[in-house]
Amino acid sequence: MAKILIVAEHHGGKLNPSTAKCVSCARQIPGAEIHVAVLADDPAAVAADAAKLDGVSKVLAVANAANAQTLAAVLAPQVAALARDYSHVLAPSTTFGKDLLPRVAALLGEAMLSDVMVAKDAHTFERPIYAGNAIVTVSCPPERKVVATVRTASYAAAGDCAQAAAVESASPSAELPTHTRFLELKAGASDRPDLQSASRVVSGGRALGSGDAFQIIYALADKLGAAVGASRAAVDAGYVPSDLQVGQTGKIIAPGLYIAIGISGAIQHLTGIKDAGTIVAINKDGEAPIFEIADIGLVGDLFKLVPELTQAL
Repeated sequence: MAKILIVAEHHGGKLNPSTAKCVSCARQIPGAEIHVAVLADDPAAVAADAAKLDGVSKVLAVANAANAQTLAAVLAPQVAALARDYSHVLAPSTTFGKDLLPRVAALLGEAMLSDVMVAKDAHTFERPIYAGNAIVTVSCPPERKVVATVRTASYAAAGDCAQAAAVESASPSAELPTHTRFLELKAGASDRPDLQSASRVVSGGRALGSGDAFQIIYALADKLGAAVGASRAAVDAGYVPSDLQVGQTGKIIAPGLYIAIGISGAIQHLTGIKDAGTIVAINKDGEAPIFEIADIGLVGDLFKLVPELTQAL
């Protein structure tokens, strides 16, 4: 029977929804026993939230002052020590998971499997390749430990169960490195929803022409209660910061509604939105690739259409 350890992602004492999506992935494996590890200086609140997730049978709370900041170099030895009793180790394919799990795999002497989209069974998985143009089925040797990140855009978050799982304290025996230390965390303040978990996203592309022109994107997003995203071209041009980038080299998202404004639709961008519910495209070029995958397309001048749409809303 598969025994799965999921490393919880959290910040500010709150569990990230990506952890619940990892639980949904683990539940695809029949008969799997699912545990969640919460590593923090004070894991109590996060562990209590993780214990409510449907399918989780145990939560391991690892309290250590060194875990006050989520430094992969510090967390990895502890996760590797916990993982020795498990057949699978999972984490979300977010910045957190992509930073942490390769280190864990290296410490365990195992190969790394990234961006799991489907768990067909305990050792067979589907993942995207070629910028999402193809899906490959991979098989892991049954005698080896599976260390994998989960493509969170492919899964809905697991709901809460009627009875919370047990929470146990754990103290993994691991030597923590001292060559990496936390200096500071800078995060832009915003009243808008988080891009990776938002149900609605409005994105702008290079056609906006400037950072000032992005104000019409912000105005529409505010009317919809949506997060704001951007294409790589818009980010590279300096119109918006890099944390708004959507696509293969940015954030992979799955909102219920995605509005692409002035975005041509390069394959790298489409990779980041392939799991979106409804895609709306506004572009003056009727032959733009974005219209091939859009559910609703509007051809015209975005500087005229977007303010009109915002006013109508």
